[in-house]
Parts: sequence; C-alpha cells; structure tokens
Amino acid sequence: MSIFSISKTHAALVGIGALLGAVGIKAVTSDAAKRLAVQGVAAGMRVKAGYEDIVEQAKAEVDDIVAEAEYLNSEMAADDACCCGCCVDEPAVADKPVEQKAE
Repeated sequence: MSIFSISKTHAALVGIGALLGAVGIKAVTSDAAKRLAVQGVAAGMRVKAGYEDIVEQAKAEVDDIVAEAEYLNSEMAADDACCCGCCVDEPAVADKPVEQKAE
C-alpha cells in the first residue's frame, strides 16, 4: 500500500465536489441569484436607515436631557452664590394677607 493510493470513494468525493463547484458558480452568476442579492442589499439598506433614525432620535433625547441638566445646575449655582438671602423665592411680608380679629 502506498502513501499516494486513492480509494474510489475519495475519487468520487473529489469529482462530486468539482461538479458542485461548477454548478455553484453557474448558480451564483445567474440572473435569479443577482436579483436575490440585490433584494438582500436593499433590505439591509432599509434596516440601516431605520437604525439611523432610531439613533438620531435617541441622540436628540439625550441632548435635551443634558441641556435641561445644565440649566438646572446653572440655576442651583446662581442660588448658592448669593449668601445674603435676597434671592430666596419667598413672598415678601407685605404681600401676605392680614388677618383681622373678630370683636
């Protein structure tokens, strides 16, 4: 028995592989395969566009949240900067209604 001996089974498998390869090349280059590939790419592009819309909406929401947080932080910093109490949002004493005692 030699190292280079090839059984009939191996030879048949190699022949079948070559045949399937040739048929596969013909199938891949056919018009139906090209249409299928175009449809697959088109579907992928639609998915990508939908994903990009979702990402843009999420970015807009995040930008809104960050803007509101910065506004709140700037208001809190302005309130903390005044130590004299003049910036307190309490109504003045003159604005309160005066209760009259019943006699």
